[in-house]
Amino acid sequence: MIFMRKIMIVEDEPTISRELQHLLVNAGYETQILEDFANSKQEIIDSKSDLILLDINIPELNGELLLKEIRKESNIPVIMVTSRVNEIDEVLSISYGADDYITKPYNPTILLLRIQNIFKRMEHKIDNLRYRDLEVFPGRGILKNNSEELQLTKNEMIIFQNLLNNIGSIVTRDDLMTDLWNNKEYINDNALTVNISRLRSKLSDFGYEDAIETRKGQGYILL
Repeated sequence: MIFMRKIMIVEDEPTISRELQHLLVNAGYETQILEDFANSKQEIIDSKSDLILLDINIPELNGELLLKEIRKESNIPVIMVTSRVNEIDEVLSISYGADDYITKPYNPTILLLRIQNIFKRMEHKIDNLRYRDLEVFPGRGILKNNSEELQLTKNEMIIFQNLLNNIGSIVTRDDLMTDLWNNKEYINDNALTVNISRLRSKLSDFGYEDAIETRKGQGYILL
């Protein structure tokens, strides 16, 4: 079975949305158009898309602030698509976590190439990571078995990937906080405890109750 990447289009102009959808479908992508702008963040998270095309000028919450909210829970790739030609918008978008930025009117071929490049980077980064019977997709922030997906926040995935890279060995709290800091995610000691607790709870609910073991005074170990 051929795996189709799913792209969500977040654009409030119906004509532009349909043009984008037509372009992407013809390029072999599955698509979804955001309909509920009042609940945009949750709609995007729930869509389990592989990439978001996000316009800055959308109703309710503008695209830059929406991106900032999304990044609190997911590191899904985002390309900002906007009619504004403004360096400030580009700087804000990148600082809030956008993976790329393109202005209208854009060349369709260029847009498709940028999408393709992001997916290539994701595939290179993923590198077929596995934990027990789970596939690990750092670029998409998910752990996946045959039929179900577990969504992790950006911080949770950074922590899990660090533990996975050192599976069977103790990883200290200092190492985890350094890893988060290197990924530009400021986190203090209490916040690390909360993130570990949430990660452990998610893994337990997903059927991996014994995944993370605490070694008192030393750190954590992924079993």
